[in-house]
Amino acid sequence: MKALQLEKPETWRIIDIPEPPSPAPGEVLVRVHRVGVCGTDLGGYLGKFPFFSYPRIPGHELGVEVLEVGDGVTNLKPGDRCSVEPYLNCQQCYSCRRGFTNCCEHHKTLGVMCDGGLTERIILPARKLHKAGSLSMEQAALVETLAIGCHAVDRSGCKAGENVLVLGAGPIGLSALEFVKLSGARPIVADISESRLSFVRNTMGVPDTLQIKNDETDISNLESMTQGQRADVVIDATGNNKSMVRAFEFAAFAGRVVYVGITQQNVEFAHAPFFHRREITLMASRNALSRDFTRIISLIEAGQIDTNPWITHHANFADVPKEFPNWLNPNAGVLKAVIHID
Repeated sequence: MKALQLEKPETWRIIDIPEPPSPAPGEVLVRVHRVGVCGTDLGGYLGKFPFFSYPRIPGHELGVEVLEVGDGVTNLKPGDRCSVEPYLNCQQCYSCRRGFTNCCEHHKTLGVMCDGGLTERIILPARKLHKAGSLSMEQAALVETLAIGCHAVDRSGCKAGENVLVLGAGPIGLSALEFVKLSGARPIVADISESRLSFVRNTMGVPDTLQIKNDETDISNLESMTQGQRADVVIDATGNNKSMVRAFEFAAFAGRVVYVGITQQNVEFAHAPFFHRREITLMASRNALSRDFTRIISLIEAGQIDTNPWITHHANFADVPKEFPNWLNPNAGVLKAVIHID
């Protein structure tokens, strides 16, 4: 069967790989229908994403159909439409035993540290599949992106009445925005791009936006929006080390800063004026938990998350090598691209 492989940065190959075997106990064989493309895939293509190795079959945002189940699998049956939790954890390490499966000490993400879903069929652990109910295959593939934002907002502990500043209006920032809104907190979205902020206002229905100029007006504009208090929570979804440092400037006294974006650069900041003086809490947010997937599927089914604005671009499997470089162009307006396998 066919698969799409990144042989090395910026080099796609359509390759033949063996058909998967029958599923072992606890496993399922699935047909991949849709694969979402995210910043991890773009970074992997460019050779800029940490943890990515080559050659690699990418694909971790998956909408799949169960074809066959192994012995002992009782939660799934052939024909079930599912979203995939792509974080393969060992279940034995100290993190896993305490329930922190998202940061397993031996963690592997499909399509990053091991081959993923840009192929026709794949074997997966049954425990990593979540029945998608009435969701379309495109919506099922979108769940993982939303889960990243869901986990980051849970980490932040934001609540009604608080000002929450989301830095970066790309897919991860917008996924966090969905859950800030659901928490009852007041979201403020910041980005350097006015076109992205226009999308936030006009399509996502969030009126409070801040265009970052990287000068003294940034803080004064935020203070004018928050009665001088700045943000109770800052969620940095940029993956830019300079933005991650500036997050402390935007935080209120006793505020919380959550890094959900990833950078390979050092993050260095002055300790006294912001971090110590304001007693800021700094947190990382990595991946998501199983409960996040279940929650998101229910929220989409209930109409509390509108997925219509999310998917902006499509490509067929065979067209990916030609189309993928175009998605890197900011002028293309890509929010979420989806690859059709069938």
